[in-house]
Amino acid sequence: MSNGALQVARTGLDAQNTKMRVIANNLANVNTTGFKRQRASFETLVYQHNITPGAPSDAQNQYAIGLSLGTGVALQGTARIETQGTLQTTGNALDIAIEGSGYFQVEMPDGEIGYTRAGNFSRTSEGNIVTADGLPLIPEIQIPEGSSGLTIASDGIISAVLPGETEVTELGQIETASFINPAGLKPLGDNLLAESDASGEPLTGAAGQDGRGRLRSGTLEGSNVNIVEELVDMIETQRAYEVNSKMITASDEMLQFVNQQL
Repeated sequence: MSNGALQVARTGLDAQNTKMRVIANNLANVNTTGFKRQRASFETLVYQHNITPGAPSDAQNQYAIGLSLGTGVALQGTARIETQGTLQTTGNALDIAIEGSGYFQVEMPDGEIGYTRAGNFSRTSEGNIVTADGLPLIPEIQIPEGSSGLTIASDGIISAVLPGETEVTELGQIETASFINPAGLKPLGDNLLAESDASGEPLTGAAGQDGRGRLRSGTLEGSNVNIVEELVDMIETQRAYEVNSKMITASDEMLQFVNQQL
């Protein structure tokens, strides 16, 4: 029994250590634009059924509760929490936040499409709109040199006054993508996510339509990490780790007692 307790406690240590890593990553990205916090989910490991509930105890009776022993815990997965982050006004027209669901689409170096909530865009020397890492926005939109009065409407239409003209010209429209299961998107790093079988295929179109959120120019979406909540989770995780560590110590002392007495 003591050996089993050691194994169960070890799984508890591994699970709580991994949860602490998830919390550490949340806190490390507290100021990352468009970051969505993750939550660690746990599940029980397989049970050993010494007596199955309902099994016959004798010729006329049966066990009411049975005897099942758990073998520990494991981290089931890390769910991304898709709540809206705090909107921060910057005044820069190419800082764009999505108010609601949806993702910007960018072309990654391998030609695949990446998805991001980070709307801190810039303009290249050719006038193309790109991310901070230089990844072009999809669909590609070019702002001619010397343009003034750049505006981005809530539906993604970009307009500006071209050089030598007085009337506003529409330059293109930013499209966003939504997913049936956005939590199933695969995180890649660099504020990018990738489509997966779990997320489903992207539903693209104009912002503000078919459930996609509207755009707010001159605004950035901050992370949705709540420092107070993360600190509370960190303390709970630390206490759970300590309890599992004490369980290992107690089981070891029980084994020593048995060895000394037999």
